Amino acid sequence: MTIQELYKIYLQHPSVQTDTRKIKKGDIFFALKGPNFNGNAFAAKAFELGASYAVIDEPVQDIPSNNAQFIRVDDVLETLQSLAQYHREQFNIPFIAITGSNGKTTTKELVYAVLSSHFITYTTQGNLNNHIGVPLTLLSIRNDAQMAVIEMGANHQKEIEGYCKYAEPTHGIITNAGKAHLEGFGGIEGVKKGKGELFDYLRAHKGTAFIYADYDYLHDMSKGIEQIETYGTQIGAVQGHVQSSEPFLQVAITTGLNIRSVRTQLVGEYNLPNVLCALAVGRYFGVPEAKMAAAIENYSPSNSRSQMVEKDSNHIILDAYNANPSSMKAAVENFARLHAPKKVLMLGGMMELGQESIEEHRNIVALIQSHSWDRVVLVGGDFGKIDQPFTFLPDSTAAKEWYQCQGFKDTHILIKGSRSMQMEKILE
Repeated sequence: MTIQELYKIYLQHPSVQTDTRKIKKGDIFFALKGPNFNGNAFAAKAFELGASYAVIDEPVQDIPSNNAQFIRVDDVLETLQSLAQYHREQFNIPFIAITGSNGKTTTKELVYAVLSSHFITYTTQGNLNNHIGVPLTLLSIRNDAQMAVIEMGANHQKEIEGYCKYAEPTHGIITNAGKAHLEGFGGIEGVKKGKGELFDYLRAHKGTAFIYADYDYLHDMSKGIEQIETYGTQIGAVQGHVQSSEPFLQVAITTGLNIRSVRTQLVGEYNLPNVLCALAVGRYFGVPEAKMAAAIENYSPSNSRSQMVEKDSNHIILDAYNANPSSMKAAVENFARLHAPKKVLMLGGMMELGQESIEEHRNIVALIQSHSWDRVVLVGGDFGKIDQPFTFLPDSTAAKEWYQCQGFKDTHILIKGSRSMQMEKILE
């Protein structure tokens, strides 16, 4: 079956699933394979649950080979990506791709909030930003779309390049290039090269880049792109600075907009570039300023990113979706600046740092020691392989038990760690 023929089926059943637990009547099920699972084994189950078609690349037991509702292809994943690309090519609207070491999901959510206040906008749901999530996001876009915002995650080189081939972005944002996924990228220069694949695509296809002018390396990475929109604290079409952050970030706008100030529900001064980016994108596309301000002020994080949780008279900054040396440093420094009578740190290990992991964990310990805290708890990972003077616990389950025994009251607590540490379990 050709992609064009499969696309005709998709237009009749424009809902795609790769997980039988989420199947709805009429869905097309794509039987993906991975190291520990084989979706072909669940194809018949998907049909029983109401799927209209199942795309497979292996014979399915007890299903006749001539059953037209089971579409046999050479490779299900490649077919999913090709279908997504074909669907993408039916649109002539802005496709804004966002990547970066830190802040890409928050930036995506803010950009989406701003654009969707004025345009019919589709975006990545949750954290579906990988080789499966990007095509699923593309296939979720309906024909009424006026804007699309696509998040792209990566932990090795050539990954962003691959996403660009079928997402075909017209505009792009690299939030930053920091110390994340060092093991896969091979160091900080490898991170810049990998994230820079988005700008490489824009450069080759006459796209537009939005860059945070305060980061010199983004100027270097974006050289040769014909259309560049900047934002920053001192340079750019939109300029602003931190007005306050006790604990929520309030941004003063100094250039580019008539808005004087935007009060967010985000914790952390490190969210300044994310807010300025959303405002710059909104300005570029002509979103009315009042709508932009309202969209950002009404955005409330609920995904363990820069999220404030009030619990038992305690004020908890839950930033536990992910962590790397750059984001951990920013979070600790921001927490240190916060005026609070009693502060507790609970930090989980940082993953995918390769040979630099031990040294980067030592650096975080040194940073912690340069400030005063009431208590510090380090959880799992390579924190357990270094000498340090704080309480060490092996995992988030132990950390939860420790936390419940403390009886904290009127305390500010920062909880942060890599996704695999599941630090949010401390509050369950």
